[in-house]
Amino acid sequence: MMGVKSELLIGVIADTHLVGAEIPVEVKELLNGTDMILHAGDILEMSLVHELSKIAPVVAVKGNMDRSDVMRELPSRRVIEVGDFKIGLTHGSDGPSGIVDRVLKEFDKVDCIVFGHTHEPVILEKEGVLFFNPGSPTDKIFAKRNSLGFLEIDEKIVPRLVEIGGADSGRR
Repeated sequence: MMGVKSELLIGVIADTHLVGAEIPVEVKELLNGTDMILHAGDILEMSLVHELSKIAPVVAVKGNMDRSDVMRELPSRRVIEVGDFKIGLTHGSDGPSGIVDRVLKEFDKVDCIVFGHTHEPVILEKEGVLFFNPGSPTDKIFAKRNSLGFLEIDEKIVPRLVEIGGADSGRR
């Protein structure tokens, strides 16, 4: 079947920390064409979720820095099923040391866990689970660079990080 799209492209962001500001144009351009967007918390305002939903359907969780409207509307963790895979989505907590073990305890039988909180990108496989932190596309307080990520899902989950404003600004 020529031309049939079999893989799913998920845009993954976290820790945007935007108040009264729009998502940067480069971030929107990178996310354009995705089938879904996952946001792993520290959104701050629900208006950001509404803005992202103009690009693709959004699945989001709250983070520790979110304002009251986000805290009321979003759960702290979610599990979504994409094809044959279960993806856990959470923000994370406490310091960066041991965060992978802490987020693992939040889920039972998932293939991938997407998290944020540290602002540092992570791609790691442990105990048969893929751990993916896209970093922050807008805040460098704890990171050397801004980044976001993609999960390409077909017969397996393939994670990819993209530096914002860097040499690897192309989505594909």
